[in-house]
Amino acid sequence: MLNKIYVALIHYPILSKENNIISTAVTNFDIHDISRTSKTYGIKEFFVVTNLPSQIKICENVLGYWTKGFGKRHNPNRNEALSVATLKSYLEDVLEAIEEQEGEKPKIVFTSAKPREKEISFEKMSEVLKKDTAPILILYGTGWGMPEEIRKLCHYDLEPIRGKGNFNHLSVRAAVAISLDRLIGEEIY
Repeated sequence: MLNKIYVALIHYPILSKENNIISTAVTNFDIHDISRTSKTYGIKEFFVVTNLPSQIKICENVLGYWTKGFGKRHNPNRNEALSVATLKSYLEDVLEAIEEQEGEKPKIVFTSAKPREKEISFEKMSEVLKKDTAPILILYGTGWGMPEEIRKLCHYDLEPIRGKGNFNHLSVRAAVAISLDRLIGEEIY
């Protein structure tokens, strides 16, 4: 398998609790932890997608500190992990960047904690990742999830992660780690 899997953490457009389109705040933990997970599982690039100038500045500060500033010398492991992280303002910018790198548009995977019709199982999606030669972008939402307009752009609709009980409210960093382990694990390479 070639290194062709990308991950994007979407902060806009996102649904609010009231089902309105909003922008959500970026968290330092998400940047660090999803970068570390992405690097561990061989993700080619992890995109942090936010359209708010104040949030862009926060991301630039975090990424700059660990990839160019004191943090790079102080903790080389963190620098290496964050080397896969890229900041973009919109999903369209991510799609354009991948197409520019790969010479073709990526196939897009939608994720959500909510059950939906026509979901693809982790097992079947793992097979797609092993066999498909096209680049693949896995989207993760924040807030109350990504809107239907994004789902309609996607080629695959990945089943939700389910635990043993009725409670289902994982942090996005945990969801990324669990889903990448189920999709890629140790066998895909």
